[in-house]
Amino acid sequence: MTEPVSIDINADMGEGFGRWALGDDAGLMPYITSANVACGGHAGDPATMRATTALAAEHGVQIGAHVGLPDLLGFGRRRMAFSPDEVRDLCIFQIGALQAFATAAGTAVRHVKPHGALYAMCSSDPALAAAVAEAIREVDPSLLLLLLGDPGVAAARHAGVEAIPEAFPDLAYTPEGQLVIERTKQAWDPDRVAQRAVRLVRDGEIDAQDGSTLHIETPTICL
Repeated sequence: MTEPVSIDINADMGEGFGRWALGDDAGLMPYITSANVACGGHAGDPATMRATTALAAEHGVQIGAHVGLPDLLGFGRRRMAFSPDEVRDLCIFQIGALQAFATAAGTAVRHVKPHGALYAMCSSDPALAAAVAEAIREVDPSLLLLLLGDPGVAAARHAGVEAIPEAFPDLAYTPEGQLVIERTKQAWDPDRVAQRAVRLVRDGEIDAQDGSTLHIETPTICL
């Protein structure tokens, strides 16, 4: 008999702002194991951060700081020119804010995951990945860092932080293994997403835009 395969499922949460809500966090929370909570950069505000961390704590879901560029209008999907030192301080600021709400909810932040354009920048630029790792090392060295893969993961590990690669069944990949970050996220066919997710878990494979196969070994997938 084949041994059962398990994997962490993470999702981006708390991405509303003010009067505007994005996504059904309450409906999705029971089906995931890790929640990446927006920290006020690309989305999120104090009330939303409090509600989302409390909801995650209620369901026993691991909480992560979803750090993003300060770009509410562009939802953090537009590249901005930041130096490594600026990225470090931006991440410290946002991680610290979420830590306070996690403490208030009787839980703790366990990981960090950059969002959108910052994620793509850190995944391909070792200096920026190292800057996020430095922020983690200064705030709480036990926090995990989620990134797309090398060279970002290698740079973060070299900086002394435990970094793990993740995969995305509902995003397109280039043949080189980079994510296609759309200015506005388009909906995907749920059946196709499910098929890609199962293939990732069972075979460590996902299709690229040109139909080629990418090999990805990961302990977590993002939906």
